[in-house]
Amino acid sequence: MTQRGRATRPTAPTGRPRQTGGPRGGDRAGASRGDLTARRDRLRAVIEPVVTGAGYDLEDVSVSRAGRRHVVRVIVDADGGINLDAVAVVSRSVSAALDAAEESGGDIVAGEYQLEVSSPGVDRPLTLPRHWRRNAGRLVKVTVRAGAPAVDRQVTGRVAAADDERVVLETESGPVEHRYAELGPGRVQVEFHRLDEIDEADEVGDDTDEDDDDDVEDEER
Repeated sequence: MTQRGRATRPTAPTGRPRQTGGPRGGDRAGASRGDLTARRDRLRAVIEPVVTGAGYDLEDVSVSRAGRRHVVRVIVDADGGINLDAVAVVSRSVSAALDAAEESGGDIVAGEYQLEVSSPGVDRPLTLPRHWRRNAGRLVKVTVRAGAPAVDRQVTGRVAAADDERVVLETESGPVEHRYAELGPGRVQVEFHRLDEIDEADEVGDDTDEDDDDDVEDEER
């Protein structure tokens, strides 16, 4: 799994096609948005206690149609990130909880479905204090609402600090503090190293190795 400090983090689908014991009547093409919303609420009620009990945060639960079956996507996160082994453990626990809910007579997801559990991607909007805290050091773009009447403006800065009430962004003009009430959803900006900078770093490393070899030879003499 890609580490948190890097630009991207791949998802880790761990689910498998499943046939639930619920009635087939709800498993028809073109299910209304209201049906999907109701299913998502039922899913969250079952899944959230499992995820929080394992020490993680449930960031999102979504359910969508994929042909004749549903795809249930569960996003989990934690301080310091969550690795693939932990994702696999959570996936098995969630799967068992859904099985138990179905066997007890609950209509969780009618028909066949596939469960996917993953960690958040870099495109996840920052909307909660913990999102900002977990992205300390990263470059973020956000809409700031300030003034009377309120005027929206785009601000890009690096997350220097974040707590439960405010975030400090290091901008080109210096550090700026904003309360979360002033901010729209933040977006992490993907940063790429310039190839010439990487080449220069490699050259420096090569020179250092050569110098070390010379020192060893001198000592042997």
